[in-house]
Amino acid sequence: MIKLIAKNKKAFYNYFVLEKIETGIELFGTEVKSVRVGKINIKDAWCSFKNEEIFVNNIHISHYEKGNIFNCDPVRTRKLLVHKREILKLQGQSKQKGLSVVVLSIYIKNKWIKLEIALCKGKKLYDKRMVKAKKDSDMKIQRALKEMISK
Repeated sequence: MIKLIAKNKKAFYNYFVLEKIETGIELFGTEVKSVRVGKINIKDAWCSFKNEEIFVNNIHISHYEKGNIFNCDPVRTRKLLVHKREILKLQGQSKQKGLSVVVLSIYIKNKWIKLEIALCKGKKLYDKRMVKAKKDSDMKIQRALKEMISK
């Protein structure tokens, strides 16, 4: 059973997604409760590497309303739980020019909170225009087919 908490639509607009990976995330108790309620923002989230570990930056998890002194900084850097060989592979690929690791979505799988991260290549302005034009033409074709079938 998978329950989607948040999706980063901006990532699909700004990047070409090359490879997706499912990861775990290290959270404190009140953060888990806030995520389960849906008080999370992953719009500008990205990943960094340090000492053969991967960390996620710019995820904003709001304070849990019923929490007390155990609430922590909403935008702190959090460690991701990934196999070492996947970390080394991602780190090597992200060092290439124009590639970065961004967060695509966060969801609950069974009882665990999971992140979907991806190795991405940034889109140029003309790429974004081309994708939008293709999407518009596909929609026009679908409408025309629908009209032909209904007649």
